[in-house]
Parts: sequence; structure tokens; C-alpha cells
Amino acid sequence: MSWNVFVTRRIPEPGLEILRRECEIVDVHPEDRVMTREEMLAAVPGRDGVLCLLTDRVDEEVMAAADRAKGFANYAVGYDNIDLEAARRRGLVVSNTPGVLTDATADMAWALLFSAARRVVAADKHMRSGEWNGWGPMQFLGADITGATLGVVGTGRIGENFARKSAGFAMPLLYTDPRPNEGLERDLGARRVPLEELLRVSDFVSLHPPFLPETEKLIGERELGLMKPTAVLINTSRGKVVDEEALVRALRAGRPGAAGLDVYAEEPRPAPGLVELENLVCCPHIASATTRTRSRMAEMAARDLLAILRGDPPANQVCP
Repeated sequence: MSWNVFVTRRIPEPGLEILRRECEIVDVHPEDRVMTREEMLAAVPGRDGVLCLLTDRVDEEVMAAADRAKGFANYAVGYDNIDLEAARRRGLVVSNTPGVLTDATADMAWALLFSAARRVVAADKHMRSGEWNGWGPMQFLGADITGATLGVVGTGRIGENFARKSAGFAMPLLYTDPRPNEGLERDLGARRVPLEELLRVSDFVSLHPPFLPETEKLIGERELGLMKPTAVLINTSRGKVVDEEALVRALRAGRPGAAGLDVYAEEPRPAPGLVELENLVCCPHIASATTRTRSRMAEMAARDLLAILRGDPPANQVCP
């Protein structure tokens, strides 16, 4: 086909191969970084479709510049980076990549939980420093995980997957969600409780809500103050779900005792003081970063973009 498409950042090769087989022109932004606004506006005119990333702000101005585009395939589960109302007005199709990264993201939440609970990063740093002088009974004491109470905020695909992985650790399970999760209740004896109760009782709290206006700063100063001083907070959902400035103050005060983050409110810039905290494990938004998962995301986005170009509904259509 004579289609002309643009990919806003390099993605795994399997996705690009799919596009190259059916498109005449497949241009990829040559630098491995987020495009500037000016670069984006200059790159999208004349394109039949665009494969974009969660870090790309696709609003009315970008859509107007993409004068020939039939739609945007978003390489991400979330799509709050795209103005869906503007897309509807312009008759543009938008897709995402759900499901494929569920296991990887849930696994990463567990990796953060273990790292924060058992002080893995601090111990690793100490070991590499050459200062370790041998085993000691008071060195790097952490929190027990087996048998501890786990609180899960949001039990959609990823939250439920994360919760089910707790079965091997005999953890009493609490969850909060607008809808009951009968499967978790039946299979794991989970209890659906209000957020306040979950925060007060849980030893570990893992956040998995979607990012919506009502979930912005869902965890703020008041909520953090409800948590145990020994509790650990994990966030692999969206950075803006947590009030980062309040989290800095709370971690400095030791309530909660530790946290593990993979997402931040204003990426790539965490809140001032956050990364200096020794009771925080912080990763650079890598929850889906396995070779298999990222390749499958690329393939999914590429196939959906081709469907959009053909005028067919993409498998993962979110708009219209």
C-alpha cells in the first residue's frame, strides 16, 4: 500500500516489520527520546496514521497538524495523553495496547514490594561500597512478607493479577474498587473495604487504579497519614495518583515506612527530594520492560494502526 506512517519513537523491531510490510513509508523519530512539541507538529502533516507513545501529548493542535491521518495507535495501555473528545470531533480512531503487559506490570509491582520490604537496593549499595565487614544480626532489617496483610487499590486486569500472585505468600487480602471482584473473594477470600480501612490495616498497599479526574492525588497527605509506620506503598499505575510532595514529607516522617515507585506525576522529573530518600525504591517507568512484552505491544499497536488505515475497527479501539 502507499500508506505513509510516522512512529514517534523507536519501538521493538517486530512492530516496525509489520508496518514496513504494508506501508510505503515508515518514518521513525531518529532519536531515542520524547519528541519536542515543535518536532511533533512538523512530523505529522501528510501522514496517513501515527503510532504514538504515552509520553506524546496528542491534542487538538497535533490532530489538526496531522491533516491526512485516519487515527493514532497508542503504544500503551493508558491513553490519557490523547484528547479523545478532539479525536471524536475529527472522526479519528484511537487504539491502545491492553492486556499484553498485565503480567509484566504485576510482576514489577511485586519486585518493588520485595525490594522495599527487604531493603535490597540499600544492601546492594552497601555491598558494592566495600564497607561490609561481615554478617551481623542488626544489618538491613526489613519487613516480613509471608503472612502480612496486602491491600490492593483497584482490581482491574493488573490489580487482580497482582493480587492473585499473593496466594503463594499466605497474605490476608483486602481490596478497594468501585465494583466487587467476586473472583478474588471466592478464590482468595479477599475482602472489599473502604480505602481508609485498607490503608489503616494493610502492611503493603499496591496502587492499580486507572488515571481519572477522581483518582488524581487519590493518595495524599491524609491518606498517607492513615498508613502504619511499618507499611510499604507501591505504585505502578500512574504517577498522578499519588501526591508526590506529600509522599516526600510522609517518607521523611516515617509514615509509611517505605515505598516503591515506577511512575511519577511529571515524568521524567520526580518531585524535589524524592530520589534522595533512602526508604524509597525508585525505577524509571519500566514495569512493562521485558523483551517479550514490549515486542508484543509493538506488534499490537502496528496491527491496530494498519486496521485503522484500512478503515477496519482496530482490535483495541478506544475512540470513537
